Amino acid sequence: MTSQTDPGSCCSSDGSCGSAAAADGQDAGVTTVYKVSGMTCGHCEGAVSQEISALDGVTAVKAVAASGEVTVTSSAPLDEAAVRAAVDEAGYELAGTA
Repeated sequence: MTSQTDPGSCCSSDGSCGSAAAADGQDAGVTTVYKVSGMTCGHCEGAVSQEISALDGVTAVKAVAASGEVTVTSSAPLDEAAVRAAVDEAGYELAGTA
């Protein structure tokens, strides 16, 4: 039987991936989950992720269209107005934090 999680991999059995820095035990930062309306597909996820990733201090973004949630990890808490502007630029609407 094959294990679903490779100990040398950054990916967990649930399919999420982490950075080598997090795996090395360094501070992962602040994680905030936002609700975004209007995402329906992978293209939507990519557009939102790309815009939010461009914000200063953002280290990781995972958007999931099915749930409308965007998980953002940053070195410090983000200004919600900046996140809202990034989501607007992508063509979607920030509904707030989840």
